[in-house]
Amino acid sequence: MFGEGSASAEIFFVGEAPGETEDATGRPFVGRAGQKLDEMIHAMGVRRDECYIANVLKSRPLDNRTPLPAEVELCGPYLVEQILIIRPKVLVSLGGPASKLLLKVDTGITKLRGIWTEWVPPSESGAAPIPVMPTFHPAYLLRNYTPQTRREVWSDLKAVMQRISELKSATKK
Repeated sequence: MFGEGSASAEIFFVGEAPGETEDATGRPFVGRAGQKLDEMIHAMGVRRDECYIANVLKSRPLDNRTPLPAEVELCGPYLVEQILIIRPKVLVSLGGPASKLLLKVDTGITKLRGIWTEWVPPSESGAAPIPVMPTFHPAYLLRNYTPQTRREVWSDLKAVMQRISELKSATKK
């Protein structure tokens, strides 16, 4: 499963890997985590079909485990091509594996979340860097739905909307 959404999306959400429901339907983020992501997108004042949603891995790992580094390495080029095709204004990395791949770091999501950085495309693409906002994966929110995690994710999503607004304003000038 490669992803879905608008070819002109301003926001590109990157998750970890398909889960059981996604594997069965062939669509990303349609299970419980997908319902939580839909709530997050709606809270941003955006429709799901206005975004692009994909995963690092294009197929479900055995036993729904965290993707192995070798699997991420094999699937990474497909995600890069998706990003280069869509050319969003902002990438939102959902969870550790997506953040680590996009940012090329080993740092955990709890240290990365909420801090703007950039995805640097391959030099031969000629594409400009894209701002990245790492945040918690919706599945993590389902397991750890506390006032603090809700506040942190909402802060991250508000920062995304602010950045898009700023980028649009800069383009109009």
